[in-house]
Amino acid sequence: MDLEISQIAYHVSDIRTACKNMYLQFAAGPFIISENIELANGEHRGKKTQFVHSSAYGQWGNIMLELVKQEDNSVNTPFREMYGPDEEGIHHTALMVENFDKAVDHFDSFNMPLLTRCTTAKAHVDFGFIDARKKLGYMIEIYERSTTLLDFYQLVKNRAKEWDQKHLFFSV
Repeated sequence: MDLEISQIAYHVSDIRTACKNMYLQFAAGPFIISENIELANGEHRGKKTQFVHSSAYGQWGNIMLELVKQEDNSVNTPFREMYGPDEEGIHHTALMVENFDKAVDHFDSFNMPLLTRCTTAKAHVDFGFIDARKKLGYMIEIYERSTTLLDFYQLVKNRAKEWDQKHLFFSV
């Protein structure tokens, strides 16, 4: 099973400030910002969840960087399980897998259960969060490899290659 990390994600309290800091500290960027991402459906710890979040996606060397902020007050979410609204830190690494259910079974066999399974409303991307906190200190996000995701990852990489460092933000 291919389990290469494709992304590292941090929960942040302010997206634009976090982008500026990641640029200044690590030369990461530029960032494509997607605001107020809604879910078509979601389940966290076996209960329905709906959380609105914003994310900034940029390139940090060879890996995608996501800076994510939960925008609503929902409490039954993978973000609130780890961080309050003003707290920051690593939340997850992401893996693109060939088969979602096989990946869930793989991690479950190592006592890392699936906590969250959702589908975004606009792009219809399915994703889940594996609870790897006891083993790694953070969650693992999984999603099945798809043309939509591969194209988005390539867009972020291309923006970084073409970046004149004059514009730090782009909107989706």
